[in-house]
Amino acid sequence: MSQHDPRLILLDPRDNVFVARTRLPAGEPIETGMGPAVIDRDIALAHKIARRAIAPGEKILKYGAPIGVATKAIAAGHHVHVQNMKSDYTPTYHLEDERKAGAAE
Repeated sequence: MSQHDPRLILLDPRDNVFVARTRLPAGEPIETGMGPAVIDRDIALAHKIARRAIAPGEKILKYGAPIGVATKAIAAGHHVHVQNMKSDYTPTYHLEDERKAGAAE
């Protein structure tokens, strides 16, 4: 297994997401440490990126702890946010505007 891209932070070895330490453009190739991947959309600073493929219904792990659940399949290198995960902490109705905006992209 190789090292992951230095533009990504792995907060805990159990995590299935990275945190972006810089903005990353759509189409940018990255190394996940489990193989190559491509960023699916522009990623903002501090947003989550899938470290590996995540199945629908699978828990999203950050800091080694579950923070939400995947609502659909998420490929390695893809943005993990309201368009494909449900938070364990933030009520869904607070995120509805963001979710609708993500669907329009």
